[in-house]
Formats: sequence, C-alpha cells, structure tokens
Amino acid sequence: MNAIKISVVVITFNEERNLARCLQSVSGIADEIVVIDSASTDNTVSIARNHNARVVQQVFLGYGQQKNFATAQAAHNWILSLDADEELTEDLKKSLLELKKNGPAHNVYEIPRMTNYCGQWIRHCGWYPDRQTRLYDRTRGKWEEPKVHEYWRATNPNDKKGLLKGDLLHYSFSTITEHLKKIEKYSELAALAAVEKGKTASLLKIAVSPKWHFISEYFLKLGFLDGFYGYTICRLSAYAAFIKYTKIRIYSKSK
Repeated sequence: MNAIKISVVVITFNEERNLARCLQSVSGIADEIVVIDSASTDNTVSIARNHNARVVQQVFLGYGQQKNFATAQAAHNWILSLDADEELTEDLKKSLLELKKNGPAHNVYEIPRMTNYCGQWIRHCGWYPDRQTRLYDRTRGKWEEPKVHEYWRATNPNDKKGLLKGDLLHYSFSTITEHLKKIEKYSELAALAAVEKGKTASLLKIAVSPKWHFISEYFLKLGFLDGFYGYTICRLSAYAAFIKYTKIRIYSKSK
C-alpha cells in the first residue's frame, strides 16, 4: 500500500475549553486541519486559527450530516474525524504515523476510547474500550444518522474494520450535572425513536431493566474497580434505563 495524507476534521460549537488540547495532539499527524464551526460565541474560532486550522462556518445539520459536510470540505480522502473533547495519546500517534507511512490495510479503522469522568479515567463499567470509528477513506462510505447516535456506513458491507493501537482520550463529563443532562437528552431521543417503531415498555421491563443494568455494569463489567465514580456511573446507568423505558411507556400510551 502507498503512503497517505490525513485530513483532521473537527465539528465545534463553543469548545474553547477543549479545542486547543485536541488540535495540539494532532501535531505531526495532520496534513491539514479543518474545523466546521456552528457560529460559536466564545474563542473557539480564534483557537482553531491559532493552530493553523481552516475554519468553515456551517449551521448545525445534525451530527451525521455535519460530519458528512466536514468530510466533504477536506483536501484528502483519508479523514481522521475527532470531537473537540478528544485527544490522541502518544501510542495512538505512533500507530497513525506508521499507517501514514506504510499505507492502510483497511478502508476504515476504529480507535479504543477512554473517558475521563470528573477527573478520573474510567477503565471498566462497560465504558472501555469504547471503540469508535474515527479514521476512514471518505470515498468508501458515509455517516448515517438515526435518532440517537450517528454511525459510519461502509459502501461495501463486507469491508472489515481495522483497529488502531493506542487510546483516544475523551474528556466527557467534568461534573455529575453534565452526565444527568446527557441522560435526559438521550433518553428522550431513544424513547421517541422506539415509539415511532411501535414499541412500548411493560411494568416488568421498567422494574427489572435498571436493576440488570447496575448488576451487569458494576459486577460483571467490573465497575467496582473504578471506585466511587464507577459506582456513580453504574447507578446513573440504571437510572437512565428507568427513565428511558418509563418515557417509552408514557409516550406510547399517549400516541
């Protein structure tokens, strides 16, 4: 395989807290950096330009379509798509440099992601390795966006994903409040999507599912090894299941 060039693309909105860390981490990896911004009102744009990024303004289209738009702005076919709150580790940089030099063996790659929760790295609870599609040949697929989470769909369904060595560090939740807000947002989206498909939730499901989530993530997936925050994450996961299925039951009946 031949050597390749990589365009790093990042979609942003008011990411001054995170963006510099993200862009610094791709130094030596990126052949270009493209930041797709949705009219940020903080210092996001100036931070991007200070790191030699090309900034394109685009009203937010939804995560999947925004990523497709970002991908289309790049000069190179190989795309490293990052969130502003993510950072490359040194091991991951080495993997990417090796791939750039020797050429890819696959058309799309996943990267293990480790999440920082209130200052602590979470290595269990089912949160790690949280493999994410981040490197791909844009000519071989596109982003799709169902109601809840966008995903990369390869043009050829038989394409196998490669796995890069090294971690993507994810600075996701700095406070419990941020986690609760995300639970509210995604439980709403998931419930509405389920009801659209004609699904409902029984009282048994509402009662049992939260308990199973806690048992599975705290004991079977070793969440207890992450200490206090492991316990907190597993409890909130149980709460998220309760809220989602309760909303499904209520919305399906009102529909």
